[in-house]
Amino acid sequence: MASAYEDDIRSEDLSSLEDPQVESMDGGSEHYVFPDPLYHLKLEYSSESLYATHDSLDFNAGDHVFVPTRYGKDIALVMGQVRIPIGIRPEDVVVIDHRADDHDLAHMAENREKEAKAFSVFREKVAQHKLDMKLIATHYLLDEPKILFFFSAENRVDFRDLVKDLVSIFKMRIELRQIGVRDESRITGGLGVCGRPYCCNSVTDKLKPVSIRMAKDQSLSLNSLKISGQCGRLLCCLSYEHEWYCEAKKNLPNEGVRIFYDEVNFRVSEVNLLTGMIRLHGEDGRILDIPSSRMTRIDGKWKIQ
Repeated sequence: MASAYEDDIRSEDLSSLEDPQVESMDGGSEHYVFPDPLYHLKLEYSSESLYATHDSLDFNAGDHVFVPTRYGKDIALVMGQVRIPIGIRPEDVVVIDHRADDHDLAHMAENREKEAKAFSVFREKVAQHKLDMKLIATHYLLDEPKILFFFSAENRVDFRDLVKDLVSIFKMRIELRQIGVRDESRITGGLGVCGRPYCCNSVTDKLKPVSIRMAKDQSLSLNSLKISGQCGRLLCCLSYEHEWYCEAKKNLPNEGVRIFYDEVNFRVSEVNLLTGMIRLHGEDGRILDIPSSRMTRIDGKWKIQ
């Protein structure tokens, strides 16, 4: 089946669709006992996932809580309780400080109004300094006087003079963070080719690394337009069923395998793992569609029952 798409990839370099470096999601959590209860949290301004616990308080989906983040202590939204931790590393788990009260929520609403103004100021200053950078999001930390500016750029940017201008305007700490294309899609959100919201924005950012091998194992068209998302990287969903495809292939012949049947040599031309049907082309011109249940391997050779 994959051979039918050779023309799609003949002149295309697909390596650019993969992330330059992929980080293992294992993180040594195989024998780690996660705390109970364990809550899934989300930083609304960056759509980053956090996992947290508390030894005495209970929380419900929709609650806002104070937690330590890599940017400083801030408010996060409780998405719900995690029953079976999957793809979570021990270092992802933090301890909830306290529940946000009405005063905290009012302060957060005020900050959102100020963030809109800071967004405009930042873009104005970028234009003045003629810097090649695209502002993605702005956020005021709730627990300390600091503003975060998330931006993307093709190359490294010397923004020292820009920071000086921003500090003189806002009179507080300024932190600029250059993010990648996947992070940009996670923050801005949008609809994928499937018509559903981006997985990295609506599900979780703790997704398995995606590789070209996953697309090949699923016999997908190796056309960059068909297997990449709006961010220009491989679709996150390619990793969802990859393990199933790998296991299913172990019990079926590979494409190209030759099988002697009904006094004729046949070649496996297509293996459809979803329907469980195998197509064979015979030397006599016949084309057979055989259910996988009729395939058996004896002494390393595939035969049709």
